[in-house]
Amino acid sequence: MNSNKPQKTAVSLVEISAAQLNQRLDNFLLKRLDNVPRTRIYRIIRKGEVRVNKKRSKPDYKLQIGDQVRIPPLHPGQERPQKTIPPKQLLQRLERAVIFENSDILILDKPVGLAVHAGSGVAYGVIDAMRMLYPHTEIELVHRLDRDTSGCLMLAKNRQALLAMQAQLQGNQLTKNYLAVVHGNWPRELTEISQPLKKYYLPNGERRMQVDVNGKPAISRVRLLNGAKQYSLIQIELVTGRTHQIRVHCQAQGHAIAGDDKYGDDEFNRSMRGQGIKRLMLHATSLELPFCDYTSEVVINAPLPAEFEGLLGGTNPI
Repeated sequence: MNSNKPQKTAVSLVEISAAQLNQRLDNFLLKRLDNVPRTRIYRIIRKGEVRVNKKRSKPDYKLQIGDQVRIPPLHPGQERPQKTIPPKQLLQRLERAVIFENSDILILDKPVGLAVHAGSGVAYGVIDAMRMLYPHTEIELVHRLDRDTSGCLMLAKNRQALLAMQAQLQGNQLTKNYLAVVHGNWPRELTEISQPLKKYYLPNGERRMQVDVNGKPAISRVRLLNGAKQYSLIQIELVTGRTHQIRVHCQAQGHAIAGDDKYGDDEFNRSMRGQGIKRLMLHATSLELPFCDYTSEVVINAPLPAEFEGLLGGTNPI
């Protein structure tokens, strides 16, 4: 036998359990085959090399308990290079950042500057690190925060809790509150912004959002906490959760968030940097959880970041 000849992995036959109930077939494979390129995974589904109960299935098929998923043998050469492992210091930092945990969910105070998942130019994110900290748990993100936003981020430890908490978000049963420092004196009477948002792309392929009558509905409720000529502190409750919603809504009102390098005011940002503000001044302050099978009724608060403390003289406005 030629030992230099590439060897295929064996056929895998996986029986679906309650942990994967209603998970899409493509998402199941993307997670299970995390070193195989996404395009390759969709190709083996399309060609019928992946079978569910001995039949072809589409990528969006919702898996059921007892389903038998056949995963074909794959050449090692078809795999991606191993992912970058998050450094030990980050793992320790995220361990300390957990501010709520039970048997089904956990909430951490996400550090500013850390993406929630790996992506273009990002070697690892919160979810990659948390899976290392919880190696025997089906841990998933319940929702997302922008890389430059800090504060409350919820993760689920099993699929049932994931679906339940996401359903609460979509049904406006779970409340997300934010603090933001914005340009200028925010009008006290401006308490709700209801402007649809639509995605567009820059010439370099970067995704952005803008107010557009043809966009998806987006609602933010706002309360002025502290107003001044140069900047104001506002509290925002997200009724919907569109990408960059708070940032674009504030910009559209002429009150861009301090430190925003995508939608912000350059002159205002320079002025704030002179006061030591070198980050996006948006912080997810709290999550209000209703009673359900996976949590009691509770409000989880994230500590106020030092930059906010500095502008407020160390007093918490909430």
